[in-house]
Amino acid sequence: MTIGIARSTALVFMLSGFFLTPAAHAAAPKVAIPDQIPGVTRVDAEGVINLSEKTPNLILVDSRIAGDRKQGYIEKSISLPDEKTNCASLAKIIPKKSSPTLFYCNGLKCGRSVVAVRIALKCGYEKLYWFRGGYEEWTQKDYPVVHE
Repeated sequence: MTIGIARSTALVFMLSGFFLTPAAHAAAPKVAIPDQIPGVTRVDAEGVINLSEKTPNLILVDSRIAGDRKQGYIEKSISLPDEKTNCASLAKIIPKKSSPTLFYCNGLKCGRSVVAVRIALKCGYEKLYWFRGGYEEWTQKDYPVVHE
């Protein structure tokens, strides 16, 4: 009986070590989600719609990881996870520093768009928008999404 318990305990420790690797923790950045980001205009879902109607060249950046994007995304958004966002990767999708660009991620508890838009600011981009409510707000309001 003792050997069985010891093996079970060892298995639990091995599995917990497997699931709690640093890579697993790296998946979600620990970022405080502010109400505002200086230098960035915050919008809600209706603001995204209004902005896209008034700004035909608006670039939408989905800062979520690929697994989240597979669940659906806002039409015409470009996938650029925060972990791959830097000045060079932004330059590939945003033609000019003055191009209007909106960032979003999963919602109020997601820090990925915060990280990405702050990087864009540091890279010198000017017309930046942040959809704080993100995909969660978008789907709660039953706005259309694209599924692959």
